[in-house]
Amino acid sequence: MSPKSERGGIHKGCGYYGNPAWQGFCSKCWREEYHKARQKQIQEDWELAERLQREEEEAFASSQSSQGTQSLTFSKFKTRKVTTVKKFFSASSRVGSKKVPPERVEKIMDQIEKYIMTRLYKHVFCPETTDDEKKDLAIQKRIRALRWVTPQMLCVPVNEDIPEVSDMVVKAITDIIEMDSKRVPRDKLACITKCSKHIFNAIKITKNEPASADDFLPTLIYIVLKGNPPRLQSNIQYITRFCNPSRLMTGEDGYYFTNLCCAVAFIEKLDAQSLNLSQEDFDRYMSGQTSPRKQEAESWSPDACLGVKQMYKNLDLLSQLNERQERIVNEAKKLEKDLIDWTDGITREVQDIVEKYPLEIKPPNQPLAAIDSENIENDKLPPPLQPQVYAG
Repeated sequence: MSPKSERGGIHKGCGYYGNPAWQGFCSKCWREEYHKARQKQIQEDWELAERLQREEEEAFASSQSSQGTQSLTFSKFKTRKVTTVKKFFSASSRVGSKKVPPERVEKIMDQIEKYIMTRLYKHVFCPETTDDEKKDLAIQKRIRALRWVTPQMLCVPVNEDIPEVSDMVVKAITDIIEMDSKRVPRDKLACITKCSKHIFNAIKITKNEPASADDFLPTLIYIVLKGNPPRLQSNIQYITRFCNPSRLMTGEDGYYFTNLCCAVAFIEKLDAQSLNLSQEDFDRYMSGQTSPRKQEAESWSPDACLGVKQMYKNLDLLSQLNERQERIVNEAKKLEKDLIDWTDGITREVQDIVEKYPLEIKPPNQPLAAIDSENIENDKLPPPLQPQVYAG
């Protein structure tokens, strides 16, 4: 398997894998681009505030001599209003100000996000103006068709025979499924983070060493295939559209979310070469005609459950019986076809012979009259001989 080749396009700027939701940028480059765009917007707002203030001051100076006290008071009010706008943009440009710590700003934004998105969830999640629902059905159907994929095909370094590892896998699947029940983007992102941490723990227990990124992505793909989370594409798009950008572009949350996007992209493009299979076997597995052979009994660990062994043995036997039945059905269909072809051939040959040598039925001949009978039709014949008696 080569999941790296299926993660998506490599960003031409830094060489790292990009996320389609971030316009092909990696998390670092997207953060830089977002920061540049934000600074540009702040600068434009600042220039707009200064221009408005200059225009108000010029208008105030030109009308001061001709207007009375009431007009002067109103002009001062407008000047204070523009000054307030200027102070607002000036404060927004000081991101690292000591008066408002970044941690407090982050908490405030999280609370605002929670309040707004909880109220607007049913209107902004999977809206009718997008094709999110169509993508959900497509990825769900794709995952169901790939239910036969085994951990060995994906090179997953997880041994589910170990009870602790099996529990971690179940928890990871539960967390990725639970993501759909959350309403706040931050909570959905937290479910992805918890799922990823369970995966790292499962790999660590299996290998007795810390997990690497090359081990994490195949395992995450396996968890997604095994769990088949509901409305997966809608949840990913919802997080991308409405989650705090700084949370997606920094920290472990952004890293785990990027890997989830890569896992989904890999599943969408999964083919026979990715699993080191022949195209014929891959097509048979996808069509459901057969399934990969299960683990042999000799390779089971001594601590494996007897019921699980018997289950895999029965599944293997059923798979063999299914293959034998398919062969018998194919041979029967072939024999039926041969008999039909033979019958058609004989019929054509008989028809050709009949056409080549047609059967002519002649009328029956008239019976011959007896020689010694009275010849009524021809009186010219001599009469029949009469016996004569001679005296001796």
